Amino acid sequence: MLVRLLYVSRATQSTTESLEVILQRARRHNAEHGITGILCYSNNIFMQLLEGSREEVNRLYTEIQRSVHHTDVQLLHYDEITERQYPGWTMGLVDIGELNTSVILKYSEGADFNPYANSGWMSLAILEELAATAQVVGRG
Repeated sequence: MLVRLLYVSRATQSTTESLEVILQRARRHNAEHGITGILCYSNNIFMQLLEGSREEVNRLYTEIQRSVHHTDVQLLHYDEITERQYPGWTMGLVDIGELNTSVILKYSEGADFNPYANSGWMSLAILEELAATAQVVGRG
């Protein structure tokens, strides 16, 4: 059974690694465990979509909740899926710094990237539009 999970968290002060190091580790882990998805990062906020088997996605999400690198972890969306939306991406990266604010404004109350203020459905819609408009800079 395939599932899709979307969560948001804040980076803790113990997150001293560069985003590139985090991505390399995530891509290696995800490739080994059949997980695909997208990561958005801006102003110490992570929003990540994970796709894969229910067992592997749930296990990874539990690890994230327990990680010293994340705080304020909140589940935004979780559902069963019939197919992956990002099957070739062990972890895509959205460059929020290059983002046209109209994409955020289309689905949010304000122009700032703040998944804590959006519904899970709105956050999914933002990710889908970012992927469709080539805002993903690294697909891994």
